[in-house]
Amino acid sequence: MRFKQHSLRAAMAIAGLGMASMSLSLHAQDDTIKVGILHSLSGTMAISETTLKDTMLMLIDEQNAKGGLLGKQLEAVVVDPASDWPLFAEKARELIEQENVDATFGCWTSVSRKSVLPVFEELDSLLFYPVQYEGEESSRNVFYTGAAPNQQAIPAVDYLSEEIGVQRWVLAGTDYVYPRTTNKILEAYLKANGVAEQDIMINYTPFGHADWQSIVADIKRFGSEGKKTAVVSTVNGDANVPFYKELGNQGISAEDIPVIAFSVGEEELSGFDTGPLVGHLAAWNYFMSVDAESNDAFIDSWIDFIGDEERVTNDPMEAHYIGFNMWVKAVEKAGTTDPAAVQDAIIGVAVPNLSGGYSAMMPNHHITKPVLIGEIQDDGQFEIVWETPGLVAGDAWSDFLDSSKDLIADWRAPLSCGNYNVSTKVCSGQNL
Repeated sequence: MRFKQHSLRAAMAIAGLGMASMSLSLHAQDDTIKVGILHSLSGTMAISETTLKDTMLMLIDEQNAKGGLLGKQLEAVVVDPASDWPLFAEKARELIEQENVDATFGCWTSVSRKSVLPVFEELDSLLFYPVQYEGEESSRNVFYTGAAPNQQAIPAVDYLSEEIGVQRWVLAGTDYVYPRTTNKILEAYLKANGVAEQDIMINYTPFGHADWQSIVADIKRFGSEGKKTAVVSTVNGDANVPFYKELGNQGISAEDIPVIAFSVGEEELSGFDTGPLVGHLAAWNYFMSVDAESNDAFIDSWIDFIGDEERVTNDPMEAHYIGFNMWVKAVEKAGTTDPAAVQDAIIGVAVPNLSGGYSAMMPNHHITKPVLIGEIQDDGQFEIVWETPGLVAGDAWSDFLDSSKDLIADWRAPLSCGNYNVSTKVCSGQNL
């Protein structure tokens, strides 16, 4: 399309139609505001990310039905990075440099976010990241609308310890940055709360891992030594299907060894028989079963848009809902889609979440969210068994790691720093 536009301009100039016609052609390129969608539609993460692409298309359609933004219609630009982490960076550059998007919504895994981060910073564009992650990062160009560890992992461990009496811990994850860093934080947190090293088992598997027989057998043995044991799972993507199937095959019930997952929601559960999984848990900031008028309206809109009454909603979808509406409100507040103006305008912006309250963008580019723990039901939904009494503000930097306990992020002037050390009074840059 862009080649055709350039060719048309050249032909018009040659024909002597003058600069007025050239200006009309240039203006035609700016008659929409482009929104990038950077989610895997193929590969191991497609099981989770395809739905987020569809969520963004729905939100953009709804905004256009309201009249668009700044008097223009929004145009979705969808690319498929195909669960290939280097390809995420290439596709991000394509969206920004070639497609001229004004903001991008995307990524799931932290390795994909880490891959694109230098691109967004180099080209000074905006990324809204909708998935729980390990923290230890704050960028001027990224808005983290998923949970930080203090909004998911830490409360989940507290729940297991205080409500279920767990004393032994299996930290099981996919082998990349999010599980490794989250488990590093959890290990430090558990030890600070008196858990012995021999009562912590840590295991990592590759993306797409399928043979769980020996690992589940090890978990079963670890949990048979007289202390209440639980699995804290940061297993990501389609590896969850054989993992949960093997739990059932080996007769591990939620009463024996409960599993609490950080990356398994309604969408993932829709892929297999949940009968053997009843009673296992997940920690999120949203469940489809939340009883709120805003959630009912969102579910109705989703089913109408997707045309399938069996489709479910999940936490990262809500994160996109919040992040997109925050971006819209910030653009309206700034009167422009210019990244610098939006970065300033968005801090303090509050929009409805799907739990019946409001979530706000904090100066560290994280948001306020409730924390919920749900129990898997045989219909693939979650019964909410615990929740925080109010909203929790996301921490960019963990209080439980020596390398980050003195760091804060605050993108307001005059500090305008992602990792300011409160002890040394030094800002060491956007990220560590």
